[in-house]
Parts: sequence; structure tokens; C-alpha cells
Amino acid sequence: MLLPADHPLRIANFRAYFISRFLGTIAMSAQGIVIGWEVYRLAREQLHYSIERAAALLGVIGLVQFVPLFLLTPLVGLAADTFDRRWIVRVTTALLTLNAVILAMLSHSGALSLPFLFGAAAMVGIARAFSGPAYSALAPNLVPREVLPTAIAVSSIAWQTGTIAGPSVGGVLYAIHPDVAYGAVGAMLALALGTIFLIGKVPQPPAQKDRHPIQRIVDGFVYVRRNRLVLAAITLDLFVVLLAGATALLPVYARDILHVGPSGLGLLAAGMGIGAAAGSIYFSVRPMKANVGVKMLAAVVVFAIAILTFGVSTWFPLSVAALMVAGAADMVSVYVRSSLIQLHTPDEMRGRVSAVSQLTISASNELGEAETGLMASLLGPVGAVAFGGIAAIVITLAWSRLFPELRLAKTFDPPEMVDLTPDKGVTQP
Repeated sequence: MLLPADHPLRIANFRAYFISRFLGTIAMSAQGIVIGWEVYRLAREQLHYSIERAAALLGVIGLVQFVPLFLLTPLVGLAADTFDRRWIVRVTTALLTLNAVILAMLSHSGALSLPFLFGAAAMVGIARAFSGPAYSALAPNLVPREVLPTAIAVSSIAWQTGTIAGPSVGGVLYAIHPDVAYGAVGAMLALALGTIFLIGKVPQPPAQKDRHPIQRIVDGFVYVRRNRLVLAAITLDLFVVLLAGATALLPVYARDILHVGPSGLGLLAAGMGIGAAAGSIYFSVRPMKANVGVKMLAAVVVFAIAILTFGVSTWFPLSVAALMVAGAADMVSVYVRSSLIQLHTPDEMRGRVSAVSQLTISASNELGEAETGLMASLLGPVGAVAFGGIAAIVITLAWSRLFPELRLAKTFDPPEMVDLTPDKGVTQP
């Protein structure tokens, strides 16, 4: 299929950015599922933990990734709005590549243990804290303003497809051999690093000299709080994925509920990847233009119902199908949310607002893994996933009433930007 003449992927800088982000995201998501399986396997086979106790350790992985990101969030957004965003991505990708190489060496030598796995997860949290806002804020600097909505959509597709498809890649590679999985992750990260060096110098908004760095950090949080549409989009994702995330428990389902082993784990994770890929292909052909807020809310409800279905299913084909639906619905939600956030934020604040968004995404993903692990230890894996699906539906219905701005959002066109001056209000969309 030929791309339109004004498509952002026809721009060399953006094309390199897209490839780098896609490869890097797949690699990190694949590594996440591999680390989760290794932790669960070691806990069950070597430490002889019960299913509930071993599942709780899966939550710890998310926690050790979230803590450094939470502590660094005030700094990383400011860094993305102050320094060359390309170099922030280059340095952090280099660290992630080194981290993957060390895991591959430890796996090959048979020296891999729980402390090493948790240490690797913490390193991922630190690197992602800096790279996430830089990646998000860099995309709008690579294309003309008139194609920015398409560029943001394509960028979010690269990230979300990689996030959802990555676990399936990790599961399949791990089923071949753990060394193959770790080696492939390192290779993909190395390619992502090389590709990001292909991006030439791009304009970046000058840092504000008339405001103290601490005040500039505060400005990012103030902007999100005052723009109710941005606030609604960010917080809805936070609570829904926090409660209804089931990825952390895929090793439990594969090993002890569905009894399909590592190969089945790859297929389960592939379910969400297939759904996400289908959604991304659809939006690349038919971009969403009308009633974006209602469509996002509907997609979140579908996601929650699909997760609930997966949680109670004991039939492997139904479990995979439910995850496919969840992946497609999640793609719709991310497509709308990412476009709204980026298009409703001025360029000079994109790094800081992206940092706030990343904090909530990480809270929903990594902290959600900790919450899921804890709930699994209390309610069992099935009870934890079912509870999360029901709670996510309730949250979505509540947000549609608490934030009518989201329900009434018709298009991605941004209103007048928020004025941060303390004595002025906010223009609502």
C-alpha cells in the first residue's frame, strides 16, 4: 500500500524514529514477559513457593520498575524540555542494551537468579523514566505542523503495538530457549540504538530562562490538573489498567490454570499483540475523526469485559480470543488518549506533560502488576483478574459522568492552550 505524499513516514527523520521506537518497545515488552516467567519458574521450582506466593513475586517486578520512575518523574520531564531529546533516547537505549546483554550472559552461564532479575527490572525502570518523555516529545519536532496529528497517531501505534505484541515475541522466543530470548532482546535494542543515531538535528523549543527549574517542573503538573480533558484521559487509563491488567499473571495462567506451558504463554501474549496489530492497521487506513471521546470510553468498557472473560475462562481458545479483543480495544483507547494529550499540549511543555502521562502509565502497568500480584495472593489469580475487570467497568462509567469533557470530545482538534497564570481560568474544549 502506497503512502500518501504527506504521510510522516515519508520523512527520513520520522521514519528512523518510528523504527527505533517500535524495535525498542517490542524488545522491552518481550524482556518483561521473559523476566516474569523466569521469576515465577524459579519461585515454583527452586524455592517451592505456592502459586499465590509465587504470583506475588510477579507483582514485585512491577514495583521495582515503578519506584525509580516515580522518584525521577519531576526531573525527566524537565530534562526532555531542556536537553537534546535525541541524546536522552540514545543514552538510555544504550543502557537498556547493556542490561539485556548482561542478562543474556548470566542466562547462558546458568548464574541467573532472583536478585539479578530484580536488579535488571530496576535498571529498566530508571532508563525508561528518561526515555519515555523524550521519545514522546521528540515526535512532534520531526514533522510539519499540518501532519502532526497523523505523526502522533503513528507514533502511538508504534509504542502500543510494541507494548502489546512484545510479550508474544518474548513468549515464543523463550519457548525456543531462554538464551535465544535474551539474545534477541539485546539485538533489537542494539538496532533501535543504531536507528536513533540516524535522526539528524531537529528544532527544539528553547528552555524557559525566566522561571526557576522547580517552578517549571510544577508547571507540568499544573497544566495537567487544569486541562480537564487531558486529566480525564490520563487518569482513566491509570485506574483501568491499574485494576484490569492481566499481563503479569499470564505465566500463572499458562502454567497452572490452562496448563499450556511456555509455548502456550507465547500464544496467550500473542493474543493481545494480534488485536493491537489489527487496530493499528485499521487506524492507518481509516483515522478516527469524529466522536473520539465516546469511542474511547466504549473501547475501555470492551477492554474490561474482555479481561473479565479471560480471567474466568478455562478454555485455551476462548482465553486467546478474549486477549485479542482486549488488545484491539486497548489500541483504540491508546490511539485516542495519546492524540488528545499531545495535540492539547504546547511544544515547550510536551516533555513535562509526557512525564506526567508516563508516570500514570507506569503506575497502571508496573504498579498494576504489584496490585495484581497482591490481589492474586489474596483472591487467587482468577479472582484477581475477574475483580479487576468488573472494577474497570465501574471506573469507566464513573469517569463518563465526572468528566463530561471526555464524553463530549468530538475531534482531536485542540482548543486554545491552557494559560498557567494563577489568576486565569482554563478554556475548556
